[in-house]
Amino acid sequence: MQQSTTDLDRALGFAIPSRSARGRVLRLGPALDSVLAAHAYPPAIEALLAEALTLAALIGSTLKDPSGQLTMQTRTENGVVRLLVCDYRGGEVRGYIDYDADKFAEMPEKPTLFALFGQGYLAITFDLATTGERYQGIVPLDGDTLAQAAESYFVQSEQIPSLVSVGIARDGDGHTIAGGLFLQHLPEGEVGRERLHTRLDHPEWEHVEALGRTMGVDELADPALPLETLVWRLFNEEEEVRALASTPLSRGCRCTGDYIASVLAKFTPEERREMADENGLIQVDCAFCATKFPIPADAAAVA
Repeated sequence: MQQSTTDLDRALGFAIPSRSARGRVLRLGPALDSVLAAHAYPPAIEALLAEALTLAALIGSTLKDPSGQLTMQTRTENGVVRLLVCDYRGGEVRGYIDYDADKFAEMPEKPTLFALFGQGYLAITFDLATTGERYQGIVPLDGDTLAQAAESYFVQSEQIPSLVSVGIARDGDGHTIAGGLFLQHLPEGEVGRERLHTRLDHPEWEHVEALGRTMGVDELADPALPLETLVWRLFNEEEEVRALASTPLSRGCRCTGDYIASVLAKFTPEERREMADENGLIQVDCAFCATKFPIPADAAAVA
């Protein structure tokens, strides 16, 4: 089958049965660029959001529940970055960063993760729509990258040996391209057998992890390399590698004028009048898509 010479905005799952491992590889292009373009962040903040969006799509696209949602959020005390939020649902990603511009202006050109967050934490939440269940894990932002923090989440919170890698680059036209690789050792857990996820030094996992860490960030972010080619480069000597579902990725924000009006309708008429400007409009900003929604106070009352 002939592959596209530009493989963007897609995630591909795969499994290596003989190694009890599974993985996912993805690449973001226009979907990522459209999120970043809405905010006009300085380069270091933009790169941070690009990495976070890649991680949200990389991990979120593993959800079996098509209506489920993954949310990544940072928590910090007195950090330059006050809040980072990204989420993934049904192939759509969105995110934004709230940061202290004055503190950031004093930072070097390429600040460290610690410089941006201080004593920060990363929370990863899985919301499963079909069952109503919610799972959350929180890990310190101790590493050099958000990808390292995400990797720690799976090792510490879920006790599953994992590898998470992200590569970010710009193409010849200045557009941001990001790629990601996510590998995990599958727990067996059958009755009477040792659960693999309690053995972080399992030789099969060590083999898969060693191969995974040979993938360069430049390869991950190269749109000319089909995702199938990346998987083949890593694991072509394995007995079997099964390609799983491919997921298209896009930018998605769920805010609409009707939805915002329905939320405002929950306030009393007096509260809505206080929110409105001299023209009788309630100005609502969506932090995710940086869009302003002027909602007439009277329209909100009947939404």
